[in-house]
Amino acid sequence: MPHVFTNGIRLCFERHGRGERVLFIMGSSAGGRVWTLHQTPAVVAAGYQAITFDNRGIPPSDVPPGRYTLDDMVADTVGLIEAIGAAPCRIVGTSLGAVIAQELAIRRPDLVRCAVLMSTKARSDPARLAHSLAYRALAESGVRLPPEFRASVTAFEMLSPATLNDPAASAAWLDTLRHAAGAEPAGYGGGQDWVNLTEDRRSALRGIGVPCRVIAFADDLVTPPHLGAEVAEAIPDCDLIEIAAAGHFGYLERAAEVNSAILEFLAKHEDGP
Repeated sequence: MPHVFTNGIRLCFERHGRGERVLFIMGSSAGGRVWTLHQTPAVVAAGYQAITFDNRGIPPSDVPPGRYTLDDMVADTVGLIEAIGAAPCRIVGTSLGAVIAQELAIRRPDLVRCAVLMSTKARSDPARLAHSLAYRALAESGVRLPPEFRASVTAFEMLSPATLNDPAASAAWLDTLRHAAGAEPAGYGGGQDWVNLTEDRRSALRGIGVPCRVIAFADDLVTPPHLGAEVAEAIPDCDLIEIAAAGHFGYLERAAEVNSAILEFLAKHEDGP
């Protein structure tokens, strides 16, 4: 796999198709290949080049020991964009990836042409703060939960009731999640558990000068629509789309609707800001 050395680590990436560049930034504890299930084929078919990569902590990118920071993740992405000459690029991020994209637009607007921010937030409310602290406590304990348990919890956290209540869909998801959990080596993505996403960034978001679109998912428990709406309200040139019957994994559950929203936004900003 192609790779670059930046910010003291190796980051592995892939290019798909040709055309104007769209960089996809994945969320916590997941590989860039997840985008290739639905999103990269759609943007490649529309004439763009899709670039995916594995964040630090996700093999085959380096897995440096210790606790990662948001500054680490942002610096990694800056280094990748500069190393492969992709600036200014369109960016699509989800969850942690969306927060990284927001910080890029704040700190390095020269690298960003426009951005789609899925399952995003500018702050943590009490419930989401408690959720993230619980995962940190688990990581600190050193306890490794059985794959079956992790798969079940992930399904209930990340999927819409519309998916969970569909016997065929939920069975397929649980199968996939169990397989993924069982295949993860010890420590997979663990450094990312310590990335602090609790700071209120609404004031900083008001300084973003590139066009953005927030995509929120109606049944998202991790980053609910009201937190995404705050991001859309703070960024001057930003709209908001909410997709029904979708959880935190909405880009996989409702791929056709998500892809349509991404492509419509990219087409609207063909010539950049």
